[in-house]
Amino acid sequence: MDKSTFGRLLRQARQRSLLTLESLADASGVSVRAISDMERGRSLPRQATLAELLDALELDEDERRRLLQATSSARRTRRQVPQQLPPDLAVFRGRAETLATVGGLGERVAAGGGHGGHVVVSAIGGMAGVGKTTLAVHWAHQVADRFPDGQLYVNLRGFEDSAPLDPGEALGGFLSALGVPSGDIPSGTEERAAVFRERTGSLRLIVVLDNARDAEQVRPLLPASAGCLTITTSRNQLSGLAAREGATLVGLDVWSQEEAVAGLAARVGEERCAAEPGAAARLAGLCGHLPLAVAVVGAQLSAAPHLPLRAAVHELEASRLDALSADDRRGDVRAVFSWSYRALSAGTACFFRQLSLHPGPAASAEAAASLAGVPMAEARRYLRELTAASLLSRDADGRYVLHDLVRAYAAELRAQEEDDRHGAETRLLDYLRHNAAAAARVLDTRPKPGPAGPPPGVVRVAIEDRAEALDWYRQEEATVMAALTSLDDPRLLRRRTDLTADWVGYFSFTGRWAEEVSTKRVALEAALALDDPAAIAVNCASLARALAETGQADEADEQVRLMLGQLDRLAPAQRAATERSIGWVRGRQGRHAEALLHARRALAVYRTLPERNEVARELNAVGWYLALLGEYREAITMCEEALPILQANGNLRNEAATWDSIGYALHRLGDLDAAVVNYRRSLELYGEVLDGYNQAEVLDHLASAQLELGDAAAARAGWTRAAELLAETGSPRAAAMRAKAQAVGARPGTDR
Repeated sequence: MDKSTFGRLLRQARQRSLLTLESLADASGVSVRAISDMERGRSLPRQATLAELLDALELDEDERRRLLQATSSARRTRRQVPQQLPPDLAVFRGRAETLATVGGLGERVAAGGGHGGHVVVSAIGGMAGVGKTTLAVHWAHQVADRFPDGQLYVNLRGFEDSAPLDPGEALGGFLSALGVPSGDIPSGTEERAAVFRERTGSLRLIVVLDNARDAEQVRPLLPASAGCLTITTSRNQLSGLAAREGATLVGLDVWSQEEAVAGLAARVGEERCAAEPGAAARLAGLCGHLPLAVAVVGAQLSAAPHLPLRAAVHELEASRLDALSADDRRGDVRAVFSWSYRALSAGTACFFRQLSLHPGPAASAEAAASLAGVPMAEARRYLRELTAASLLSRDADGRYVLHDLVRAYAAELRAQEEDDRHGAETRLLDYLRHNAAAAARVLDTRPKPGPAGPPPGVVRVAIEDRAEALDWYRQEEATVMAALTSLDDPRLLRRRTDLTADWVGYFSFTGRWAEEVSTKRVALEAALALDDPAAIAVNCASLARALAETGQADEADEQVRLMLGQLDRLAPAQRAATERSIGWVRGRQGRHAEALLHARRALAVYRTLPERNEVARELNAVGWYLALLGEYREAITMCEEALPILQANGNLRNEAATWDSIGYALHRLGDLDAAVVNYRRSLELYGEVLDGYNQAEVLDHLASAQLELGDAAAARAGWTRAAELLAETGSPRAAAMRAKAQAVGARPGTDR
């Protein structure tokens, strides 16, 4: 699909909704010109803009999905420039002096006059709710056209109840947005920072580092180019950045009286405030001139256009008496929130309270619906009401964000109402696990039963192809990471251990081994707390595998020790699988005799069980380790016993592995032509199941045989392709494949 296809679908959706361009613009907040350009195929919307349009059109889930697919397809056909800024605020007011100050800095960077390699604007600093993020985002949008390589944005979550965002995780997101293949993103923060500096060295970017805890959290995220503008916000004064990085500190206080009234007028109408200037000024004062409080009051008054401002003053003064003292700005905010909250419908109020339990930086509509246990149509209605009331905002991807003051207020209400926290958190984990299982099934073509239907109140997302699976995983990855570390109810331990199982395929597919290591460590801790031998064994096996794939196989001994300690507690099938996993780890560590021992033990158990596929799979494992130990004839015998079982069951992946093992044994016996035939058969089967990782393994073997046969060009091409495939999965072995290809190219007279 292209932009014209998306435009046609958007126009058809608007017409079915009986909306003119003007009425859709009014409902969505997107300009008539922008919508017209989209419908004519001239442009594509940002994700946040698209979300606003879809909400305004009030489409059902199938129609939403068609438009989302169209935009995703169109974006894949063009060069991607990161556009991560949240939407600008149409009713931005005030801050003229501050904008003039920072505007000079922006002009200097845009003209190439940055100092110290970059410019940092920090201490857009000040108290919570003072408008630091709003100012940073507004300024970034104002100058975005001067930075053609895009905009990066991250909420560092420096002052939320959960732990601040790790800089390494933020860097992973930045590098992905800049188009760095997952295989080229290292696992360590320092290494990621070095790659980030290298990639941004010649770029002209805006980088917004929002809600930073301290200078140490910020430093790894600073780009290296004098053409990059870095804007940092924090409640703390980041004087360390000024001292070491030459940052310019800009302090931000509450609005002046005039700015607060102007901000209110922008939301409720100039005429309304002009008709009751005293009441408008009093309302601004009751908000403590705090921009967040003014925004909430303005949203409430916009929803009641006939309510006199003096009546609103009376109601808000009554709310204040229920809050804190008049000289406490936190009391101002709570009073404002209280007034707005009381205007919500009962269903929206309950939804708002439950939403405070979402552990991540932003909530998808599906996750929010699952937390509250309501259908999607109902959830979207509640989300629209909360967004209209300024109790929610949206990020660049259209997900929903609770300001931390709003989240804290909602959490207070939830505690007072004694809402079912355990039920909500259980539904969230079930949502993340059930849909991960569906997505994993799409990514992994091996035959296996489909996931069971979701429990009541849990949203099922339609996932039908790899693009949709990966989009869903990316949408919820931050939520999963936050849920694993912050949902600490002991009753959720089982779900936390189970949750990670269906994320393994995603991490493997995208090469996000560092993330898999982190999640599996958490899952293993939960399994140990449960003292569940099967869960301990499974999570140890996954953790050991991820460590091996990141070149840390020697660090997997602890996992092997734990797995060995569970063997006597496991049922036969689980014991056999654990022996197989231990053998795999020992094989990766180069301890082939031990690997063979454990593979033989696994095979002996599998022969007592009815599942013949597992017998065949382990026959190949035994054959492979025999070949590595030089027992080539016995290896071929074992593999030939496995082949008919695998072929009878249509097990293409393990059949491919078995042809590779036979080829390897024949190769070592000197029968190069027969080895090449077997390697090619293995490659063909791995291609059918889209297994690029194992294709790379076979290409390595095939290239070695081709080189021995004198076909250096084919060998070089094979190793080059193997390096590409391994890089896509994040394997450090990609470098070894590239080195082999380069070595062949450097040999004189090797090409036929």
